[in-house]
Amino acid sequence: MYEVEVKVPADLETVRDRLVALEATPRGAVVQVDTYYDAPHREFAETDEALRIRSERPEDGEAETRVTYKGPLVDEESKTREEVETTVGNGEKTDEILTNLGFEPAATVRKDRERFALEEYTVTLDSVDDVGEYVEVETDVEAETDLEAAREGAYEVLERLGLDPDDQLRTSYLGLLLAADDSSH
Repeated sequence: MYEVEVKVPADLETVRDRLVALEATPRGAVVQVDTYYDAPHREFAETDEALRIRSERPEDGEAETRVTYKGPLVDEESKTREEVETTVGNGEKTDEILTNLGFEPAATVRKDRERFALEEYTVTLDSVDDVGEYVEVETDVEAETDLEAAREGAYEVLERLGLDPDDQLRTSYLGLLLAADDSSH
């Protein structure tokens, strides 16, 4: 499966108002805490891969923990990549397994996310600690042949929200956080 994602910096209040005007379906808000890991056998920063444990707590429910592998970007225009994810029963035990195998926690990214459905796309309003406010438009596709159409559709959604696809960032929140840390030292 491929995750087709386009992310731009944005004023969340303005975009939220536009989503309401477009009659997007609210899908709830969550707090996510992502711990990213460095591998002992290759540099994820060089290979553009990621391994993380995500704890996600909905406003009105139990926290869920997932482990996710994200492959390298597969195109030059968006943040499209292979993604493999599964739920885990215990995040602390999963962390223990990874660290015993030589994976080192590299950084933690915390964000408040508010999700909306607009046609086959998920629009996420992200407020990321120490990084800023962003809007992500994403969808999943099975076949590589569907990537271009999905990406073009994501651009159209951004434009309907009053945002410019040319403003998109292909850098992950982890990358943005690490760059912000580097510039503050």
